[in-house]
Amino acid sequence: MTRLDTDIRYIKGVGEQKARAFEKLGVTNLRELVMNFPRVYEDRTAVKTIPRLQFGDTCCVSATVAAPPRLSFIRKGLDITRVPVVDAGGRMTVTFFNRSYVKNTLIPGESYIFYGRIGGRIGAPEMTNPVFEKETNTPAATRRIVPVYRMTAGLNQRTMMNAVRVGLDACGDQLPERLPREIRERYHLAQTCFSYENIHFPRDMESLELARRRLIFEELFVLSCTLSFMRTRQLRKSPYRIADVDMTEFYRALPFELTGAQSRAVGDILRDMAGDAPMSRLIQGDVGSGKTAVAAAAAFAAVRAGYQAAFMAPTEILAEQHFRSLSALLEPLGVRVALLTGGMAAKAKREAREAVRLGGADLVIGTHALISGDVEFLKLALIIADEQHRFGVQQRAALTDKGDTPHVLVMSATPIPRTLALIVYGDLDVSVINELPPGRQVIDTFLVGESMRQRIYNFIRRLVGEGRQAFIVCPAVEETEESPDGLKSVKEYAKELQERVFPDLRVALVHGKLRPKEKNEVMEAFAAGSIDILVATTVIEVGVDVPNAALMVVENADRFGLSQLHQLRGRVGRGDHKSYCVLFEGGGGELARERMRAFCKTNDGFKIAEEDLRIRGPGDFFGSRQSGLPDMQIASFASDMDMLKTAQSAARELLTEDPELRRPENAVLRESVERLLEKNKGTFN
Repeated sequence: MTRLDTDIRYIKGVGEQKARAFEKLGVTNLRELVMNFPRVYEDRTAVKTIPRLQFGDTCCVSATVAAPPRLSFIRKGLDITRVPVVDAGGRMTVTFFNRSYVKNTLIPGESYIFYGRIGGRIGAPEMTNPVFEKETNTPAATRRIVPVYRMTAGLNQRTMMNAVRVGLDACGDQLPERLPREIRERYHLAQTCFSYENIHFPRDMESLELARRRLIFEELFVLSCTLSFMRTRQLRKSPYRIADVDMTEFYRALPFELTGAQSRAVGDILRDMAGDAPMSRLIQGDVGSGKTAVAAAAAFAAVRAGYQAAFMAPTEILAEQHFRSLSALLEPLGVRVALLTGGMAAKAKREAREAVRLGGADLVIGTHALISGDVEFLKLALIIADEQHRFGVQQRAALTDKGDTPHVLVMSATPIPRTLALIVYGDLDVSVINELPPGRQVIDTFLVGESMRQRIYNFIRRLVGEGRQAFIVCPAVEETEESPDGLKSVKEYAKELQERVFPDLRVALVHGKLRPKEKNEVMEAFAAGSIDILVATTVIEVGVDVPNAALMVVENADRFGLSQLHQLRGRVGRGDHKSYCVLFEGGGGELARERMRAFCKTNDGFKIAEEDLRIRGPGDFFGSRQSGLPDMQIASFASDMDMLKTAQSAARELLTEDPELRRPENAVLRESVERLLEKNKGTFN
């Protein structure tokens, strides 16, 4: 008997060779096959007569082969087969390139359904390389809504459709009903068998929509339950209860007054650390919103309570910057601050590790060096991770393991729509800093074309003449044969700018392929003011503060997501000088221009994030496997946000009544939750 866990090799029409191709798509058994949902659909239900065809139509035509197909050999590797077809009102030519087999397949006098795009000229319609099948056959590739699946080498759409059909026929009645009946009825959701049948082979558009709605809800509902399970299991009693810390001295030492949003975030942190469970909190704030001051407050509270804190930054440049700023603020308050990075001299690293181990350092700031095996803490009670999306999940866990269930505070300058943040950071509470400190610059942003290049060069020269500095960001490190025409590469462009455009100015280059030491030297020189123009890749997206930098120029801006452009724009406007961002639009077309025009109208990172999520999906926020997001089969975090909120609400209600899903009617749901947890072990944040 065929079961859901039957190996894909044993499905009729698959075999060993095709099974290897299926495996590239993540399909190894029957369950994964029927859960490999189509990515789009082609509506081939419209059947037109020849007289009603219009140039550019894509449709089905029912017609009879009027004469034997004519095969012509044009040259080696190219043959053409032409077939005249007719219906009651007209005539059409069907042309096939390199499909010589149709000469013997299409029989004169037989009627077929042809599906394709109409070309030719007025009065002489033509269809090229159409899909076709006999009119008397059961509709398979024509006269119906046809699924289109993700493909890989060794597979085609017909093979996939046939395999799915065999799979559904064999085990459709075994598909588990994961949603409790009460949930299905309350939210008017279709049943499992109907949904799987109509997601792959929809009877009509209404049935397809019912199936999609049910399966999207189910996937997001199971995900919400899984994250809740994960969070519940992580709730352990904290050995570090940090309460009743007098923060007055810290607030007096600040050279500014906290914004309302910063104060709320600090309040959230202090309340968390005073509780019985260890804190797990995300501080989400726009570029320049003052997250570091909030982190400093958390570190001060932990140290005043008699414990140690660790602050992990993604780059040595950023770690050194935090070390300088936090030392200046906290050391006068009696907090001993240490730095530990991979680039430090061996003796300095040894001394820093010793101070951490013996308790001579209260707050240690560093990079990945903090998680190396030879770093030991005396009493680590608080972990702060800056730019959380730059770290893998395992790296954060490795630092957590340095202590006995320490409090965890992670910070991100990448604004994420709140509903998505609650999914991505499922084990974290979320605090949002949505106010900028007084005096923070609003950056004027302009979208320009190539005709403005000389004016922009003149503007750069004028700003440098006034004592300012400029960034110029390119999307590529170097030119390759595959690079699209006009794509600026940082190496060639930096050379051109120095030799031809600004020979009298100091132009430098930084990119991700440089050794860390070289990158640091360039960035430090730029921060010190000994470089006028820094040509870079997005390596400077998270980097050292340069208050004197007043201009960000982004080449081929259409190659970047809006959230990434926002991070780049945040590199300027950090001082007292009026600052600007200029985007060269590149060749992305009208849609890209519309996207960037929207970007130019606002400095609000959260509005930009919503737009970027809508257009590009979540990948632009988090990269690939560091996102903490499992692979979704059908739901989209970009377009299904309303359904996500509904599913989260439904999951909360169910888990309030049955927190461990122990009731018999929730057994299948619990099994699905456990399977998702196991499959994504080490992936969830």
